[in-house]
Amino acid sequence: MTTLPIPRTTAAFALLAVLLGILFLAPPERSQASPYDRPGMWIWYVDSSHGGSTGKIIKQARSSGIGTLYIKSGDGTNVWSQFDRKLVERFQRAGLKVCGWQYVYGRNPGKEAKVSAYSKKQGADCFVIDAETEYEGQYSAADRYIRALRKRVGNKFRLALSTFPYVHFHPGFPYSVFLGPGAATANLPQTYWKAIGDSVREGVDTTWYQNSLYERPIFPVGQTYQNPRAKELVQFRRYIKSYGSAPSWWSWQETNRSEWKTLGRDLPGPFKRYKPVKSHPVMKKGSRGDQVVWLQQYLNGAGKKVPVTGIFAKKTRVAVMAFQSSRNLEADGVVGTQTWNRLLRVKPVRVHWSAARSRSLGGRISVAGPSEPASAGIPAVRNEIAGAKGP
Repeated sequence: MTTLPIPRTTAAFALLAVLLGILFLAPPERSQASPYDRPGMWIWYVDSSHGGSTGKIIKQARSSGIGTLYIKSGDGTNVWSQFDRKLVERFQRAGLKVCGWQYVYGRNPGKEAKVSAYSKKQGADCFVIDAETEYEGQYSAADRYIRALRKRVGNKFRLALSTFPYVHFHPGFPYSVFLGPGAATANLPQTYWKAIGDSVREGVDTTWYQNSLYERPIFPVGQTYQNPRAKELVQFRRYIKSYGSAPSWWSWQETNRSEWKTLGRDLPGPFKRYKPVKSHPVMKKGSRGDQVVWLQQYLNGAGKKVPVTGIFAKKTRVAVMAFQSSRNLEADGVVGTQTWNRLLRVKPVRVHWSAARSRSLGGRISVAGPSEPASAGIPAVRNEIAGAKGP
């Protein structure tokens, strides 16, 4: 499928409108059989997890209700030798799902993608991209990485993103690339409530409120590091269950005996009076950041031409009002939950941020694009998950 670099000029925007009908991709459908639907545990070093004994790891996983192991398979441009086919198949024979994960930096996206694809070659059931501070503002690098990775693993292999849970704290992070068309099929935000300084409920609610726009199944990562109370671990499990989702935990080597017992404890069910978050962040004139980038991709998908800048300015407001009028909504130019819910029925345009230069489309049209939206340079408000051991 052809994808389109975002143009710089008004004339190019006019040409863009002609092509919008064929240049979008639908988000993949969720399968309930995915490895992410099982409670999981993250492993940084295998040899620091029950002494590296696969038998003990399997026994502990079974007794604590863990169905998926997230094992580090690479870091940047380096493969981790601990992740090999023999290890993967040993756990799979025991009924566990195995996903590789890799911390990526964006300095060499093509080579990092090659390292990421290594996990599939070793028989992994899925792969998780751990992209954090180094990728803030790096839209072109993220786009190159995703395109290179998909080329190596194919369109059906399960990919997920694991990063900051509070999207509004990171206006320059390319969530819209990692979670956009053709990219990750699941979202594993690192909802470390104790590290963040919020209650369990605040952490879960904020995570869903800020991430649901990206239309990917959400499977939050909770924390067993920093010695959270047993009550908090149970609360996290119950809140996640209220969304019909499953948690995973960071990390094996920091989980003590008491925490393992708590993770394996039967739950009474979701909180009866708890209402899962179903609203979306409000976008209006003056809003900035990746959620505006995402909005603009949807507006273009709806046939309302608008530059993808990450800045909610006059052209975006006019496009929003036109969309609202076409859907019999109040045309106030403010994108609230009702407008979002209608927009999310549309297929968003995919942006080719990594297009290095002008290219010919159909032999007739040449369109140039920037390597990032204007909002990419907005600094993060806070690194809310700082303090977690890793990468």
